Amino acid sequence: MRVVVTGGGTGGHLSIASALLQVLKERGDEVIYIGSTSGQDQQWFADESALKSAHFLATSGVVNKKGLQKAVSLFHIFKAFLASRTIIGSASVDAVISVGGFSAAPASLAALSLKIPLFIHEQNAVMGKLNALLKPYAAAFFSSYDAHSAVKAYPVNQQLFQTARVREAKRTIIFLGGSQGAEFINNLALAMAPQLLERGMHIIHQAGERDYERLKAAYAAQQLHVELYGFTRELPKLLQQSDLAVSRAGASTLWELCANGLPTFYIPYPYAAGDHQYYNAQFLVERKLAWCQRQCNTTPEAVMAILDEDIAAMSKGLIALGEPDASAKIIKHIEGIIQ
Repeated sequence: MRVVVTGGGTGGHLSIASALLQVLKERGDEVIYIGSTSGQDQQWFADESALKSAHFLATSGVVNKKGLQKAVSLFHIFKAFLASRTIIGSASVDAVISVGGFSAAPASLAALSLKIPLFIHEQNAVMGKLNALLKPYAAAFFSSYDAHSAVKAYPVNQQLFQTARVREAKRTIIFLGGSQGAEFINNLALAMAPQLLERGMHIIHQAGERDYERLKAAYAAQQLHVELYGFTRELPKLLQQSDLAVSRAGASTLWELCANGLPTFYIPYPYAAGDHQYYNAQFLVERKLAWCQRQCNTTPEAVMAILDEDIAAMSKGLIALGEPDASAKIIKHIEGIIQ
């Protein structure tokens, strides 16, 4: 097949694109990526050898913008839509796969305008506005939370399944500030570090690039020995080493932690659209496979309390919930519709 993969902006959307690309590469399919100059798209795919080509167009988000800013964003999306039509139209593309995010809009609209089948993956329990708008026109819509989804399994990097293990002892805890960095979780990790180190635990902290220097200086000032990262592509390796996690509840992060069998205390981002991170986490909490508290109620003591809980059963349950062949199932379904 000749396929365009589009969407991104944040690590959540991009990790889905990467998982799908992994399968497409193994199959020998020809893949073009269309993303944005904003966000992290270029960090993920500018040097990806598996792609026939990668295109980064000048776009930005429209949601939460008003007046002139919204008009400028819409104008840039329109220009990117015209560029996407040219890219897709000249490549004899069989399908366009959108993983969501603002950078998916131009190529998704271009696919519909060219009558090329559009396939959408919705990562969250609460549907994004772009996906809600385009869903009626899609050839297929995939979501782990949608009862009508042809494939409910969530695309995850295969390495996380391959390195999954049942956690029993609690030797290492990882704080995930997310690809953008989460100031609340970063500050929580800093506050908890002395107690955790006193208990003999190793701390891994992925703080995000923009907060990295502040955290580095703060840990050094208190002489706290923490394994600190800004942005890293080695997250699967870090998760494998960890026994507990404290994290936001973006869907991709949630399913990656699930695939690796890593018990997690989720602190949903309180301003996420539709409160989707809270509902993502509740999917696991209702199955007794995670902890979750609102940010306003989360204290170091609340997180420290989970250190005394048995995590083996939870870890086994998380591993059982994951499906290693999710990406392959989605691509196979797409191929069936095209044929």
